[in-house]
Amino acid sequence: MIYVFGGLLIVTGIKMAFGGDDHIEPEKNLLVRLVRKFVPVTKRVSGDRFFIRKCGKIAATPLFLTLLVVESSDVIFAVDSIPAVLAVTHDPFIVYTSNVFAIMGLRSLYYLLAHVMDMFVYLKLGVSFILCFVGAKMLLGDVFEMPIYFSLGVIVGSLTIAILISVMVGNKRKSRHA
Repeated sequence: MIYVFGGLLIVTGIKMAFGGDDHIEPEKNLLVRLVRKFVPVTKRVSGDRFFIRKCGKIAATPLFLTLLVVESSDVIFAVDSIPAVLAVTHDPFIVYTSNVFAIMGLRSLYYLLAHVMDMFVYLKLGVSFILCFVGAKMLLGDVFEMPIYFSLGVIVGSLTIAILISVMVGNKRKSRHA
C-alpha cells in the first residue's frame, strides 16, 4: 500500500508542476453528478436550507451540493495526507491526530493562502517538489533508510526557497513598475 501512495504522490507532484490552472466545473464533479442522479436538486438556494419540499417531494438545494463537495474535499485531503505522515512516522496515534488537526485547520489556512497566493508564485513548484520527494522516499524506503531530520530539512528548505524566490521576484517586479 505504501508503494501505491508513493506513486500517487509522485504523479500528483508532476501534474502540479507541469499542469495548467484548470477551470473548475462543478457540474462535472463525480459526487455532484451522483447526487443529481438519485436526488432531485433545485436550481435556487432557499436561504440556509439543505432540503425543501417541492411539488410534494423532497429536493436538495445547491447549498447541500456545496456542503457535500466541501466535506468530500476534507476527506480526500485527509486520505491524501496519510502518505506524507507515513513518510515521517509509523506511529498510528501521530498519523491519526495529525490528520484530525490538518482537517480542522484546512479551511482557515485556505482563506489565508487564497489572499496571498499571488505573492508566492513559486510555492506551487516547491510543493510539487516536496510531493515528488516524499513519494520517492516512500518508494525507496526498503532500499534506503532516510533520516527523519533530513526529510524534514528538505521539506522546510524547499518551502523556504520557494517563498524567498517568490518574494525576491515580486520585489523586483514592484521596483520595475514604480
